[in-house]
Amino acid sequence: MIQYNNSSEQTKIELFKAFSTLGIAKLLKESGIRKACGHSAYSVFKFLFSLVFQGKNLFRFLDSSRSGEAVSKNTYYRFLNEPTYNWNKFLSLLASKVIHAFSRLTRRERVKVLILDDSIVTRNRSKSVELLARIYDHVTHKYQKGFTMLTLGWSDGYSFVPTGFTLLSSANEKNRYQEINDDIDKRTNGYKRRKEALTQKPEAAIKLIKNALAYGIEADYVLMDTWFTNEPLIKSILKEGLDAIGMVRKGNARYHYQNQMYDLKELRKFVIKERGGSILGSVAVTTKEGIPVRIVFVRNRTNKKEWLAILSTDLMISDEEIVRIYGNRWGIEVFFKSAKSFMKLGSEFQGRSYDMFISHTTIVFCRYILLEWLRREENDTKTFGELFFRCCEDIQDIEYSTALQSLMGLFVEHIKSTTTKGKKLVQRQLQHWITQQASYIKALFAELCWES
Repeated sequence: MIQYNNSSEQTKIELFKAFSTLGIAKLLKESGIRKACGHSAYSVFKFLFSLVFQGKNLFRFLDSSRSGEAVSKNTYYRFLNEPTYNWNKFLSLLASKVIHAFSRLTRRERVKVLILDDSIVTRNRSKSVELLARIYDHVTHKYQKGFTMLTLGWSDGYSFVPTGFTLLSSANEKNRYQEINDDIDKRTNGYKRRKEALTQKPEAAIKLIKNALAYGIEADYVLMDTWFTNEPLIKSILKEGLDAIGMVRKGNARYHYQNQMYDLKELRKFVIKERGGSILGSVAVTTKEGIPVRIVFVRNRTNKKEWLAILSTDLMISDEEIVRIYGNRWGIEVFFKSAKSFMKLGSEFQGRSYDMFISHTTIVFCRYILLEWLRREENDTKTFGELFFRCCEDIQDIEYSTALQSLMGLFVEHIKSTTTKGKKLVQRQLQHWITQQASYIKALFAELCWES
């Protein structure tokens, strides 16, 4: 008789095939993630990686009839709490390998971007977690206990690959509930990550970008939301040889135009709409420190009084292309939603050490990367073999109409400070991401619930 494999077992089989293809065991060794005795680091990592696809956390799995497949709980917790492991290098090596494989499937002139954003990882019921801080959440407009997960990702218009992250505490000592553990060895990678947690967000953002470029990840633009689109950060991005495209806040920032200084609302009056559609037009200006930029004004279709502004340091591309490229930024929102809803980010383990947060977050990022790998194999005909690679067209890039539709979803969130419409848009895009997965992956996701 043919043995029946449920979706969970088939998922493990396919994921472990990808493990072999990508050489995960070798990447772990290169990153110094190894054990001196007992079960190998690779076998422990494989178990922790696949745990979420079993539909159980570690406690429930060890208490189930399948506990014989696992080793002791202490083995897993020692692995997660080890401060010497270089998880940052491991994630960068894996992301770089996957991105290079994706880049070979598309033409060289296709636009590739780095996307910068942050999200709150909450631990509101905790008190003794290392470097736990009081963080302001711009979505709920409330203070939360937890960390700010600053994330950098790469996209080619179809696939999104997270390349690195920094779990930021608070730079203000008054906002931190706990400090760095005094017992940590200052020579370890764990201590270096703890020091990074105390840096300012712009400094950490530039470090993530430099790290991605150092591992050979190629991109044309860095996409940002309103918080990151400021002159000092734009200046630092330009120094790295990249252009920046970001949403601009209607604040007090002023720009040089026709030998005078104007804010956004005043610049909007110089743009006369001469065509149909949602793009009102654009204006070429310079920033306070003389950086030439183009600002594109986009009008809300349902309310002509509402508009958004997108800034680009690349003056050679059209307004439509700026909007289309910026539409790639929604890939990171889908990633955040997937990580928290399906990959159990911040809820799978309840340890108190900062090292556990780093290792657990890295494992969650790796899960998403491998699912993107499987999704690309499922949908991109160029992955089928040499004949398909030479004869087939590139997998579809993001379209201008799709990018504009996504941008329309920002009006309620950006102007009225209401996130309901934005959340529904992200959920629809995440549902689309799920439908493009293989059948055994979709079967698993059907049983999971949305993160609130």
